[in-house]
Amino acid sequence: MRRHRHRDRVCLHQEPADPGLQRRQRAQPDRQESAAVITTGLSTSLDGFIAGAHDNPQRPLGVGGDRLFKWFEYGDTPSRFYPSFRMSAASAKFFDALAGRHGAVITGRRTYDVADAWGGQGPLPGVPLFVVTHRVPKTVPPGEPPYTFVTDGVERAVEKARTAAAGKDVSLMGATIVQQCLRAGLLDILTIHLVPVVLGRGVRLLDGLEPGSAEMELLQVVDAPGVTHLTYRVVS
Repeated sequence: MRRHRHRDRVCLHQEPADPGLQRRQRAQPDRQESAAVITTGLSTSLDGFIAGAHDNPQRPLGVGGDRLFKWFEYGDTPSRFYPSFRMSAASAKFFDALAGRHGAVITGRRTYDVADAWGGQGPLPGVPLFVVTHRVPKTVPPGEPPYTFVTDGVERAVEKARTAAAGKDVSLMGATIVQQCLRAGLLDILTIHLVPVVLGRGVRLLDGLEPGSAEMELLQVVDAPGVTHLTYRVVS
């Protein structure tokens, strides 16, 4: 397999006798046959952070974390789901393909609080949101569909989200939820929007995992201005 670096292009090129690439192509989930693939897609710095230090409801991305999302404005192609995002053509195509497959979202209580409950709209408007927590908040902003709080663990949240997703993907948000699902063997696809910045401190995506706890297989690489979109299948 050769990797070509062309601006705004998928950069996996198949050679005639490359069985490795053929295996990767076969490994991609069949969207018509697979039910509720558990996936996540997060903007990540080169040193592995998805938010800067001191993130809070007033500064949800933490110190310097806004740099992880500059690729949302590196072009003039609007997202079908968020028209205010003006991305490159490659990023818009990739982002909208992911967002269009989401049938439910799972997040943790910390992400919910830091995001200030997304004002009741959820991270993806119209998509059911499940919040894993030990305690249900006293007040919840009204929204449609309403938020569901799950107090008996991430496995139960995945069960509920699979049902709500009705055959579409279940997307995970937040480092802790991703880590819990990796440990439990629940995560199928990991997408990293790799941004060429170093944050130094903050919320690390894959923190606290046991050595050798997960093996991944590269499925796709998409180069775009300000970001490289990497898609992996979790092998074990």
